[in-house]
Amino acid sequence: MNEEHLNLWSLLAGHDDRPAVTVSAQSWSRAQLRTAACRAVTGLRALGLARGDAVAVWLPNGPAWLQLLFAAADLGVLIVPVSTRYKMPEVRHVLEVSGARALICPDVFLGQDYAAMAAELAEQVASLASVVVLPQAETTLAFAAAVPAAGPSGAGQPADLLCCFSTSGTTGFPKLAAHDHASIARHASLVGPAMHYQPGDRLLAVLPFYGVFGFMAALAALAGAAACDVMAVYDAEDAAVMIDTRGITHVIGSDSMFDPILRCEGHRFASWRRLVQADFVGLTKEVTQRAAAFGISATGTYGSSEAFALCSFWPDAATTEERSRAGGVPVDPTMAFRIVDDQADGSEAALAVAGQAGELQLRGSNVLACYLNNAPATAAAMTGDGWFRTGDLARAEGSAFVYLSRMGDSLRLRGYLVNPAEIETVLMQHPAVAGAQVVGVRQPGSGDLAVAYVLAASEGFDEADVAAYCKSAMAAFKQPFRIVRIDEFPSMNGPNGNKIQKRVLREMAAQLVATSMTEKD
Repeated sequence: MNEEHLNLWSLLAGHDDRPAVTVSAQSWSRAQLRTAACRAVTGLRALGLARGDAVAVWLPNGPAWLQLLFAAADLGVLIVPVSTRYKMPEVRHVLEVSGARALICPDVFLGQDYAAMAAELAEQVASLASVVVLPQAETTLAFAAAVPAAGPSGAGQPADLLCCFSTSGTTGFPKLAAHDHASIARHASLVGPAMHYQPGDRLLAVLPFYGVFGFMAALAALAGAAACDVMAVYDAEDAAVMIDTRGITHVIGSDSMFDPILRCEGHRFASWRRLVQADFVGLTKEVTQRAAAFGISATGTYGSSEAFALCSFWPDAATTEERSRAGGVPVDPTMAFRIVDDQADGSEAALAVAGQAGELQLRGSNVLACYLNNAPATAAAMTGDGWFRTGDLARAEGSAFVYLSRMGDSLRLRGYLVNPAEIETVLMQHPAVAGAQVVGVRQPGSGDLAVAYVLAASEGFDEADVAAYCKSAMAAFKQPFRIVRIDEFPSMNGPNGNKIQKRVLREMAAQLVATSMTEKD
């Protein structure tokens, strides 16, 4: 890799006639996307944007999104992605935190009047000087006709902040994890080969570009001279049809997306070679096995807004079960990780012993440059010796790591640190259980009580019977305090698919435990 000349535009070098992005029946080649980005350079400058400024992009997937990203990279302007699912207060928060000087949005998307909302935001946000409304934004380029296609300006520098991503925001509004130009270009250029892209391959671009997962998936495809076939709104059957009819070779997403796609009947998926999945609902093993039956190579991965998506993959030689896990070997050879014992006394850098679970900490160019305009949060996220605290529970496995859960989801049961998935796996081996989620309720002075919520496989579900099975199948300290049947898990439809809301389950469990303790008294 020639890092001296590596920048975002290098991802579009060569293979000029091959498609870069396709929406419905309309396609833009790599050369056309470069030309469109040059137009956008002129257009953004006409809005008064210069190096160090921020522009908010509130658009669905499409060529305009990518066009603006490449233009911003050339100018040294920060792209601030805004989720098309956000409501007005959430959008206003992103605009205010970023200090965006311009907002680019569609006129209408999914029946929502974005133009009217943008006009209202322009009156509320002091920094916002310009609003650009794109008609039919899913297929229309920004600044398409009115601006000449001059050459790149070259104003941007490798260390300039280029894009930021909203964190998950479990409490309050999300922070904005910002990454610089050089780091984004480097990571995309490494993920492309790791995905085994070949010129002419096609990615089903169903994940939104405003999220780090969809963003990096698209850039890695461009780095491998593959096309991004945009799917504006996810639907399993429509996705299956697109895979078969368009010759899709790669799909990246979550297990909650892939499970229904692979269950669609009448599809051969003959072109589909590579599947990369995040574990959102505990179906990665089943998805990996089902994909293998179609001849599709599947792998788990790891990522975050702060450390990029697609940070790691499992080797092709790994077993099906190994490849179904979240984690893997880091894509970037300079990326370092360590597992820190969260219970150790003294130094925060006390490493966990081999095979022991602890906090995953990262160091390297993949780690965020900062939380945008939030110095206290940036400082709190880093250790004194320069490692990023992910807040994720993991364990090392040679040169790889295995992601287990968020630290907040892990359980401290009678002094033992337990991954809730251990208990969930045992529960799901009982024939009466179709799905399981385990959360903890903290008891002052004694640790957690594990509460299991399960989906019943039949009407014959009996808590006592399942509890007896658990007693015979796992250590006593892992036994759930209660095993509660539930009709469905509370979930949230996010940018990467449906994700179970453990927070809601924890609140339900806390009320259950409080009631049980009161009744005992």
